Amino acid sequence: MLRVAGAPLREVEFGTVKVAAVEASDGALVLRSEVPLQPYEASVGGLLRRSAGTAPDRPFLAERDQDGGWRSLTYGEAAAGAEALGQALLDRGLGPERPLMILSGNGIGHALLALAGQLVGVPVVPVSVAYSTLSRDFRTLRAIAELVRPGLVFAEHPEAFAPAVASLPGPPPQVVGGDLPRLLETTPTAAVRQAAARVAPDSVAKVLFTSGSTGRPKGVVTTHRMLCANQRMLAQVWPFTATTPPVLVDWMPWNHCFGGNHDFNLVLACGGTLYVDGGRPAPGLIEQTVRNLAEVSPTIYLNVPAGYNALLPYLERDAELAARFFERLQLVFYAGAALPQDLWERLEALSVRTTGERVPLTSSWGSTETAPLATAAHFPLERAGNIGVPVPGVEVKLVPNGRKQELRVRGPNVTPGYLGRAELTAAAFDEDGFYRIGDAGRLADPRDPGRGLLFDGRIAEDFKLTTGTWVPCGKVRVEALAAASPLLADAVVAGADRDRVGLLVWLNLPAAGRLAGLPADDAAALAKAPAVVDAIRGGIAAYNAAQAGSSTRAARVLVMTEPPSLDAGEVTDKGYVNQRATLERRHALVERLFAEPPDPEVILA
Repeated sequence: MLRVAGAPLREVEFGTVKVAAVEASDGALVLRSEVPLQPYEASVGGLLRRSAGTAPDRPFLAERDQDGGWRSLTYGEAAAGAEALGQALLDRGLGPERPLMILSGNGIGHALLALAGQLVGVPVVPVSVAYSTLSRDFRTLRAIAELVRPGLVFAEHPEAFAPAVASLPGPPPQVVGGDLPRLLETTPTAAVRQAAARVAPDSVAKVLFTSGSTGRPKGVVTTHRMLCANQRMLAQVWPFTATTPPVLVDWMPWNHCFGGNHDFNLVLACGGTLYVDGGRPAPGLIEQTVRNLAEVSPTIYLNVPAGYNALLPYLERDAELAARFFERLQLVFYAGAALPQDLWERLEALSVRTTGERVPLTSSWGSTETAPLATAAHFPLERAGNIGVPVPGVEVKLVPNGRKQELRVRGPNVTPGYLGRAELTAAAFDEDGFYRIGDAGRLADPRDPGRGLLFDGRIAEDFKLTTGTWVPCGKVRVEALAAASPLLADAVVAGADRDRVGLLVWLNLPAAGRLAGLPADDAAALAKAPAVVDAIRGGIAAYNAAQAGSSTRAARVLVMTEPPSLDAGEVTDKGYVNQRATLERRHALVERLFAEPPDPEVILA
């Protein structure tokens, strides 16, 4: 174990934890915070105006320029830019029924246009860059455009997006790109103030398309109420952000709720600074993240498990980088997927080795439909898996569903529904107005709801073996990945209607390359390398030895060499793998995994 016993916990001020649990007549249990939700702004424009008024000269956003230095934008400049661009949007006929679609990734131009739209009541539709630049058929992009019917499209580098824009249905849309500096020279008129005054809490701020981890993307209507209430909830559970405006080095894409709602708006609401990280947890790109963290010390670091898996080896090898990373870090946060316990322990051990203290590690839980914050673990944690308690203003209902407790959410942070999909909207809510999120959870301590909920996987992912035994896919995946760490990047669990559990896995190519002494870009060679095969077999065998039954033992493992497909919905921008889509698309590999006699490339554990 990597845990360092007795190391002090770095002191951070968390909000009060006070939870009520009420049993319903149908056997459900409703949890709610007894801490009242404080008043919040009516619109995202209000967040911008407040921060610009209190800290006009403070850097708000920074991104790398063409020379590799940091180009920054203050709050005062952001407010002025949003007003100028708001006028430009109004001049082009945009409004509540004619939204702005953004194809470009994170950056100052994207941010200014998004803030301008939200300031003057133009819904903003940020779309995954991958749908325009990595997709081969632009199918998802066209479907999104058909649904939202944008009045304007932003592509900061038009040449890179030209094929995608040409694929859009209907008449050629207005496109803004390299002419953004000219639009910033627009003189705002009274029309901007009038349009801003019409923006109400229930006005649509954004339409965010789900990442596909639960099926094909759906347009989640995201209101100003959802976003502003969510930030007030976050401020109440993280009161330290009021005295220390957060500094983030963040790569999370703004077309997702984690990056675009949680992280971006956290900085905006608190008057902090966001350094746009052009890296991501992938070979050839994680180095950019490392370079950024060598220059900027964050006060909060937020990432997905795949991001920590990619970053940790650099921090562990470079004491100077680790010292810079932990220098003023108040909190390490993960979300988006379950964090394997070994990553938790490595982060904690590194923190103690570098600073002598354990920097608090924590998580929260929610979805695009909840803006995203619904629960938060704003209390010291000892291990991964605890997703906390309902934040102020939110109710979480635990409904018996087979062997599990299904989680449902109600509160001002919850979406009114899906754009143009009345049938999906109706099915998404129960008779009491709780949103059916599709996840399962259980109380960490049934006697004390204030100790938080433990994430218990997705309801739809679990399956039965031929013995009738249920397989808890989330548990198997996380613990098997931890056992074979750091060799595996991710896994899907297979075995429905079979007599054993198997794993289809992707290698962590840099780690496998170091172990085998082979190039990290040769997935096929690494998958067969004896050192890699033996290490995976040993790790999974050790995991199996600790299991009590066949439903959690991984009998077989097959390494996949083709990366997950975005077009097929196998993976999201955040690196979260869609188990169902992967198993369906790779049915032939599932058959190889369970073939008799065993396929030579199947690792028997």
